[in-house]
Amino acid sequence: MSDKIVRIGGAGGFLGDSSVAAPQLISGGRLDYLILDYLAEATMPMLAMMQKGRPEGGYARDFTEWVWKDNIREIKRQSIKVVTNAGGLNPRACRARMEALAAEAGLSFNIAIVEGDDLRGDLGRLADVREMVSGDGFPAPDAVLNASVYFGADPIVAALRAGADVVITGRVVDSALVLAPLMYEFGWKASDYDQLAGGSLAGHVIECGAQATGGLFTDWESVPDWAHIGYPIVECAADGSFIVTKPEGTGGLVTCATVGEQILYEVGDPQAYMLPDVVCDFAGLKLEQVGEQRVRVSQTKGRAPSGFYKVSVTHADGWRCLAAMPVVGRDAARKAERQADAVIERVEEMLRNRNLPPFRAKRIEALGAEATYGANSRARDVREVVCKIGVEHDDPAAMEVFMREIDSPTTSMSPGSTGWFAGRPTISPVIRVYSCLIDRTTLSPKVDLAGQTFEVAVAEPARRFTPDQIERPDVSALGVSPSAANDEEMVEVDLIDIAWARSGDKGDSFNVGVIARKPELLPYIRAALSEEAVLGFLAHEFEGGRKPSVARFDLPGMTAINLLCQNALGGGQLATLRLDALAKGKAQQLLEFPVRVPVRLV
Repeated sequence: MSDKIVRIGGAGGFLGDSSVAAPQLISGGRLDYLILDYLAEATMPMLAMMQKGRPEGGYARDFTEWVWKDNIREIKRQSIKVVTNAGGLNPRACRARMEALAAEAGLSFNIAIVEGDDLRGDLGRLADVREMVSGDGFPAPDAVLNASVYFGADPIVAALRAGADVVITGRVVDSALVLAPLMYEFGWKASDYDQLAGGSLAGHVIECGAQATGGLFTDWESVPDWAHIGYPIVECAADGSFIVTKPEGTGGLVTCATVGEQILYEVGDPQAYMLPDVVCDFAGLKLEQVGEQRVRVSQTKGRAPSGFYKVSVTHADGWRCLAAMPVVGRDAARKAERQADAVIERVEEMLRNRNLPPFRAKRIEALGAEATYGANSRARDVREVVCKIGVEHDDPAAMEVFMREIDSPTTSMSPGSTGWFAGRPTISPVIRVYSCLIDRTTLSPKVDLAGQTFEVAVAEPARRFTPDQIERPDVSALGVSPSAANDEEMVEVDLIDIAWARSGDKGDSFNVGVIARKPELLPYIRAALSEEAVLGFLAHEFEGGRKPSVARFDLPGMTAINLLCQNALGGGQLATLRLDALAKGKAQQLLEFPVRVPVRLV
């Protein structure tokens, strides 16, 4: 096995990430590759709407105008290769802008683009698909904003082999931005599943930027210097293991806990983390603190891929409006909620008089009174709230009526209504995500470099993945013996006292990964966080769900469990009226779950 180490820095976790990341990593990272991830399900329709008004747009200008323009000379001097999905829905325009900026600086680069993922002009091939979770049929084509295939690493590898200094993609799985350079550098084959899984996990760890280096960490007070937080670097070995670190002298924190939280972020079944190139199994992962700000990750297992590409389709489905009404004084929450109810009642009467139906969805949340906690709220008696009111309707004319009336209570309803601080709300489309699968043999990615375009053949696995291949870990030893519990002095603590946790959205579902602070605590955490108990504790999150459920998965290698809460986000992302549309706060709620543990362990 080669002793070669490949160093890759993650300089962008979303469209809007800090512009300090790239120069920090370039100046202090000693990098071979710089990767930047800009795309999410919610980002793609935004790029599509931008492109409608500006055909030469549709890509991540944050990359071209901040990262590329400001760092181009140092990237060239250090011969750092760049791989990014900044191409969005228009990789060609992104490359053209990059080449113009390079020419202005007197520099040149071999910039490859990956195409073929954009199916907006070929929706007919999706006519007979079904939605992955709900089973629904395909939406009306004229409502579709984008239809993007999640390619894997193969086209990026092909571009690097063809001599690219920079690879600009459209929609690929986020982890492929890291896996591809590792396949290229180490010569991994399509059947090297354990290595492919390790490389994919390295990509998953750094694809969200500083979330791996102390960002969003449960023990946030232990993370130094947020203003100068270090962005992640993975030092990758030929066997698929890697070390997570960050540039010297930066803020943030790299420990088994910070890295572990990120590993579990936005994961469903951790033994079936499905990607185009490999299906990853994280159950037996090993995390080791091997130095200050250095964590080694190893023992990732991989299986053959499913043979399918995921396609993410976003489509418009009516209109929505979100308004904010600040209220101060005694009983602020009750005043604000009564006021909001009155506005909606008034507007719906006005809609009836205009022969329009009532709102198809409406939601009132008194922010400051722990509205997102449902029955678990402890803060009803507050003296200052911002009441968020969200409504949906099929007709934008109904939104106009709502906008006209939303400020009227400031002189006619609740005392303490301050009003107007944010101006009138805006009308925006309700955007739903529709996910489906297509056989990957029916679609070939294309690479364009130096005026030449070529298709990339993707190898078909000898045996496709099916769920029956999963071997669930033996967790019989993790049960709590009733007799042992009766013999010990027990105490009830909040989950946060004995565990770390991170949550994230997965469409209309979300996950919460929970890691025991000590291995001995895991049996008690499992005993408390049964599927039924979590469903009850977070009951308010499942309101309106078709088939609400909780599935629990075990990761004994990390002394962790993963909880997948399904039909729990009111549609999710740009289709929900809820405050926490991306499930960033669900772990914070669950960390207050009461758990009984032996006194000796706390």
